[in-house]
Amino acid sequence: MALREIWSCWRDGTKLRFEGDFYTHKLRTPMFIPEPQPYPFPKMFVAAIGEAMTEMCGEMADGLLAHAFTTKRYFEEVTTPALLRGMARSGRRRSDFELSWPIFVVTGEAGDELSAGALGTRKQIAFYGSTPAYRKVLELHGWGELHTELYRLSRQGEWDVMGSLIDADTLDAFAVVAPLDEVAVRSGNTATE
Repeated sequence: MALREIWSCWRDGTKLRFEGDFYTHKLRTPMFIPEPQPYPFPKMFVAAIGEAMTEMCGEMADGLLAHAFTTKRYFEEVTTPALLRGMARSGRRRSDFELSWPIFVVTGEAGDELSAGALGTRKQIAFYGSTPAYRKVLELHGWGELHTELYRLSRQGEWDVMGSLIDADTLDAFAVVAPLDEVAVRSGNTATE
């Protein structure tokens, strides 16, 4: 809301008077006021994984930057309903909203090359899985205790050990794991529209 108010003042030349719950903007110094522009406001994308932030994103932002530590199930059962609740509060339609969702991809020749390629992704998933704010993603799959152990190991700096705790099921929930010639087909089964 603050950014849109600032942009409106820049576009329309009106006095800046934004008083929100967390920020107040009332000062417009001449050196920071651009010439009026006929262009639309820039689109605002917000990164979110938790329900409250995702709802706010659906209500206020132009798009969501989903986190790579989001499984298809979490996206369908938690993220999408939260986005839709936020959109409903502001009277917006899904077609008015954009989504960017990076996914983990493990690829290479089948066998040892594919296994070697998974090592770094397992460590990245383990790192995210150790973050308390992301525990709910693991809990949805019944892996809440995995978070507890990853968090404990992260406090000890046991990064390699943490990666070894990401089994094949967990890896498959977060990543497209396939030989190069199958990645496109497999990623179509992972991503949602």
